[in-house]
Amino acid sequence: MFFVDSHQHFFRPLTGKYREQVVECLRLLYERLYTAKADYGESLLREQILEIFAEALTRAPQLDSEEGVQDPEGRFRNLRDQAVWVLNSLVEFGWLEKQVDSATLTATYPFSRRGRLFTQPLVEVNGTRVRTRHRNTRNTLNALEAFASRGEVHDLIDAWEYSERIVADFTDMIAELEERKREMVREVEAQLLVQQATDEFFSFMESRFQPDLAIRLSADSVEKHRDSINRVINRIRAMEDVQKAAWEKRLRQLLPELLQRGQSLLWLMLDTIEDRMRRACEVKLPALRRALQGFTKRADIIIRQLSYLHSQAEGEFADLCQRLGESRQKTQLLQQLGHQLGGFQLRLFDPKQTQLWQRNRRQPVNTRMEEESPIGEENRREIELQQLLDQAFNFNNSHLREYLQDALGTGRQINSRNLPLRDARDLLAMSHVIEAAAVNQSGAADLRVKFTGEIASNDYFTKIDEYILELKNSD
Repeated sequence: MFFVDSHQHFFRPLTGKYREQVVECLRLLYERLYTAKADYGESLLREQILEIFAEALTRAPQLDSEEGVQDPEGRFRNLRDQAVWVLNSLVEFGWLEKQVDSATLTATYPFSRRGRLFTQPLVEVNGTRVRTRHRNTRNTLNALEAFASRGEVHDLIDAWEYSERIVADFTDMIAELEERKREMVREVEAQLLVQQATDEFFSFMESRFQPDLAIRLSADSVEKHRDSINRVINRIRAMEDVQKAAWEKRLRQLLPELLQRGQSLLWLMLDTIEDRMRRACEVKLPALRRALQGFTKRADIIIRQLSYLHSQAEGEFADLCQRLGESRQKTQLLQQLGHQLGGFQLRLFDPKQTQLWQRNRRQPVNTRMEEESPIGEENRREIELQQLLDQAFNFNNSHLREYLQDALGTGRQINSRNLPLRDARDLLAMSHVIEAAAVNQSGAADLRVKFTGEIASNDYFTKIDEYILELKNSD
């Protein structure tokens, strides 16, 4: 049983109003003992631990107590009293152990085995540790090849453990993508800042996608190494029976808890590795790709919407509405507006694909005046590049009219198959040219669209509707 002896109330230090501070004390103590920040060896003296706890207590906040729940923890006069209380609680409930040196009579307080195992995920949840999670597939293959060549059963056990981490890492990455997608939506709703949303998205792609996800989907893809792993497993199964019997005997000595009546441990491990690779390829990898596609799609939609809200604050539709409000001939203008909106298409979202989010209060924008400082050469270059990127896909009705005039030439009609495509701007105009029939530019001839009912294609579109653009009589 787990909750016995000193571990009967093991999690009690993490249930009071000081739970966040206790967790921070455990994290900092773990870093000082088991990470690169270790300064004093495996165990610390009482005064050293109290100094570490005092530092942790100043970092973490104190949480409010739940209503209706009595607070037996009380208040403390200073940080040292609270640090002493945290140390005594962790020793009392089994997180730390008190060890007294019989020669010097000094007491040290190392982690208990259970305390260290439960503190490790509290440290890793911050994501500050360096983990090469994309290496587990290659580690599985390397360990199997080492086992097939040397015959050391510990290599097989390592391969078995590495294969288990492959599926777990896929699950963690999918959960991380979903969490980042929800966090990005919440931040955008609260701030509505295009530059910050764009920077956060590209920061994730540079710091998380390229060093881990991109390798997992390419160089360390489970699909790439699955066949190699299966070949090594088949080679192991085809070895001599005497060798396999010796491996089986050794595995039964090392892993008696896995032993079942009438079952081979060697075959169990090999079958388990094959099954994990199959699930990783057929289930987890497609799920990771869908999660990544959903994340990038959501980021693209948000950035496009925010860019449109900032760049299209005013337009012809807003000007027409303003003229309508100021004019006395509202009926005539409304009829004209209805004629212009005749080609407008309204498409509704699928209710199954939408989800309501709790709208947060918009945070105030910092408008503090700062002293003017000269712009450096590097900053000026970044501004110019940003302006060029913003203007790359800037497209308006004047560009569309110029494209149509160039395409029609001296004629009065043209088939959509014959629209010229000389560069990227022509391709962008060709994809929007049908909108010219729904926009009435002042001083421009009316345009009529006739759909032929045929389906066309070109080097850039696999299927497009074929139609004829024809100029009406301007008189």
